[in-house]
Amino acid sequence: MDPGATELTRFDELAAAFADAADPERAASMAKYMKGNFSFLGIPSPQRRAIQREVLGGRWKPTEPELVAFADTAWARPEREFQYVACDLVDRGATRMSAAFIDDLERWITRRSWWDTVDALAASVGAVVRSHPEVADRMELWIDSDDVWLTRAAIIHQLRFKGATDEARLFRFCLRRGQDSEFFIRKAIGWALREYSKTDPAAVTTFVAAHDAELSPLSRREALRRVSPM
Repeated sequence: MDPGATELTRFDELAAAFADAADPERAASMAKYMKGNFSFLGIPSPQRRAIQREVLGGRWKPTEPELVAFADTAWARPEREFQYVACDLVDRGATRMSAAFIDDLERWITRRSWWDTVDALAASVGAVVRSHPEVADRMELWIDSDDVWLTRAAIIHQLRFKGATDEARLFRFCLRRGQDSEFFIRKAIGWALREYSKTDPAAVTTFVAAHDAELSPLSRREALRRVSPM
């Protein structure tokens, strides 16, 4: 592709390639899997990524305005595959973005929301938090949000941090929403703790034991799934 092509031209070319690859029968199955919340073109992930590499170029590094414009255009489309492309691009470029990019991430998390895009975007939230520590203050707002997806993102944004995990924040967030009845929040708590248990199993085991009554059975079970019995 011409290096001077605009993000809109890139998107139009991608949309045309996706239209050629659409499979209505598979699209119906994919929509059913996602509880009918979204429409699909019917392009499986490996094929979708191959197409986007061919059209967008594997080395395309959009500027922040280009990435935001591309993702906003993707979010305006009803077909879920476009949001998946945007999530891939955001994930690849998040470490290069400014602290202000957290506003764009919040917008995408709260629109056309479901676990598939929110979980992908949460990883990008984590990348921005690591690059711009002051952005962690936004997580303090999200954890108390009435929007379940912002809360989920706040809980799991450290999934890739490993030894750099802010343990105090992780445990505090898990307790803050430990009694929440929402499945996606309970699952997120268990997932975040389970992932951290790969780094510090003793800390997670001790935390869960000390707060047994403050965490749901689902969260406790998920948290300890990879921890060997003492």
